[in-house]
Amino acid sequence: MAKMQGYTSGEQPQDGRSIKLNTNENPYPPSPHVAAALKAFASDQLRVYPQPDARALRQAIADHHEISVDSVVITHAGDEALRLAVTTFVAPGGVVASTEPTYSLYPVLAQIQDARMFTLDLDDDWSLPNDFASKVNAAGAQLTCVVNPHAPSGYLNNIPTLQGLAEQLEGVLLVDEAYADFVDVDEPSSMASLVSEHENLLVLRTFSKGYSLAGLRLGYLLGHPSLIRPVLEKTRDSYNVDAISQALGLAAIKDQAYAQQTWASVRRDRKILAEGLTAMGFDVAASQTNFVLAQTPRDVSALHLYQALKDAGILVRYFNTPRLQDALRITVGTPEQNRQLLDQLDQLIGD
Repeated sequence: MAKMQGYTSGEQPQDGRSIKLNTNENPYPPSPHVAAALKAFASDQLRVYPQPDARALRQAIADHHEISVDSVVITHAGDEALRLAVTTFVAPGGVVASTEPTYSLYPVLAQIQDARMFTLDLDDDWSLPNDFASKVNAAGAQLTCVVNPHAPSGYLNNIPTLQGLAEQLEGVLLVDEAYADFVDVDEPSSMASLVSEHENLLVLRTFSKGYSLAGLRLGYLLGHPSLIRPVLEKTRDSYNVDAISQALGLAAIKDQAYAQQTWASVRRDRKILAEGLTAMGFDVAASQTNFVLAQTPRDVSALHLYQALKDAGILVRYFNTPRLQDALRITVGTPEQNRQLLDQLDQLIGD
């Protein structure tokens, strides 16, 4: 344990003045239905334990994705969904596979399970290498985690690619769709409706991004009932999702009109932000998420820009890792936040 490197989360300033573009939160507030549900929540409900399997919320999510309720388990955010997948499907000493770079919590969870992490570099365009499945199988991976759309690049693998991966892999495939709500509407993007067709497929979703509920910590796993059952009945903590989260999640998932409106706003703002960065000389990867990965102009230090922006009260994310050392990951903010970011960058690069 002493040698283990834990997960490093993005900075969370408490001053109320910083412009936070570093942790991929939705810049728009939750649905008004969520606020109404919170106001209507009776405090006496806190006296008793919550619904143990969050049945009402499970059913609403199943209806939303047009799948069986037996294919849904509610979790304490997407991170618990990942922990449950590792705990349930990876034996101590086993192998968890993913790409490089990827979500940095994966190797942490593998270490906790005393499992080995096996990674393969993505191609130059951030796509999966052609031999990904064969090499993962050769490594003996029991669980393979693929973020789609990818973080931190924003690249979107198409459905046929992921279906082929599920068919080729000998272990369980977990498609982490934390950012799927922000994909352009003309791009088929989610594997959620296909979980009944692949007995080794799990799909992770979260309320943190698309539903503006990062502070609530609510997510869910979708999968073939044969995969969901052991999670629901054996490895999940008892009463793992509190009553308030269940009520607010139900209000959020039922207000799809509001959700779609905010997602459309983020897509619009993403396009404007990417165009502004490109005009300044940044190389911006095509993104289907609520963030952009922007490679800095030549001879401009990403670390310097990160620190200078921080000094100016604007937080973005810098990763001191291979392939990312000359780039900044920037969350799409409100139009005004994006404008302030672009103005500050223009001054810094001009200087």
